[in-house]
Amino acid sequence: MWLGFLALAIGLLVGLWLPSLSLLPPAFQIQLPNYLGLALLAAIDATFGAWRANLEGTYDTGVFLSGFFVNMVAAASLAYLGDLLGVNLALAAIVAFGTRIFNNLAAIRRIFLQRWRQKATRLG
Repeated sequence: MWLGFLALAIGLLVGLWLPSLSLLPPAFQIQLPNYLGLALLAAIDATFGAWRANLEGTYDTGVFLSGFFVNMVAAASLAYLGDLLGVNLALAAIVAFGTRIFNNLAAIRRIFLQRWRQKATRLG
């Protein structure tokens, strides 16, 4: 749990201490929110996947960290490649990550519902 708070603190500090974005090429500055949005979507996907794995008892830190960073870089790279080709490849990543996020949320909901029902039958 502390690792998530540490990562959040480091991210906030880096974001506040970064020099002006004017050092980046203008074309990249315009597209940066799209790339960061995809990277954030990939990070949310990895986080919900880790939560689901933890609830199922199959969590592995190596799998989580590799998926977290590789998915973020892959999604942003796919969007950049799509921009170079003039094709909206970011949409493919958005659909894929969105589907995975909702699948993980559905599984997490089922796990909580099953645990709640088990607890209710033991009490009643």
